[in-house]
Amino acid sequence: MEYNTTRGRLILPEYGRNVQNMIHHAMEIADRDERNRAAQAIIEVMGQLNPHLRDVDDYRHKLWTHLFVMSDFQLDVDSPYEIPKQEVLNERPGQMEYPKRKIRYGHYGSYTQRILEESVAVTDDKEREYLKNTMANFMKVQFLAHNNDAVENNVIAEQLKELSKGNLILENPDELVSTNTLLRSMGMTNNQHKRNKSNFKQKQKKKFKK
Repeated sequence: MEYNTTRGRLILPEYGRNVQNMIHHAMEIADRDERNRAAQAIIEVMGQLNPHLRDVDDYRHKLWTHLFVMSDFQLDVDSPYEIPKQEVLNERPGQMEYPKRKIRYGHYGSYTQRILEESVAVTDDKEREYLKNTMANFMKVQFLAHNNDAVENNVIAEQLKELSKGNLILENPDELVSTNTLLRSMGMTNNQHKRNKSNFKQKQKKKFKK
């Protein structure tokens, strides 16, 4: 009886042992034309085994790349795409630099803060008015989405002014879209928001009791 522990390593297990064996067999075919036909047949089998790849852009290119990877880059056939180089595929990506930008209010995020900080460049009165009202309502949505407390319009107005460094001032905060309307647009009713708030407070009490 043959055990998997005695078999060769599956390079891409999602294709299974049979595909791996088919590739090994193709590598042993001496005639190049026949070897090319075998490679084409293997590609078709690989596509049938992983139909989800068809939703990926240029999925056949990916299948050919997987074919060469599973042959350990030893399969000599005519590919319709550039044959990948092992050292390029195995190259480790460079370390991403972690953003060090300080965010004043986490629930608004860095992009909202950056937009408001750069609002000083908006000189047209109509554009500034549109930006002010749009960003204020957007901030209110963000607050409701990330907090279990209701938000007062004057709080949004104060934080809008603060983050824009005094460039965007909301003269009448009561003109902001109502909380109920925003909650409905978020697929949540005011009662659901209150229940979330109540559940959050109960969890906090249990946490402190421990």
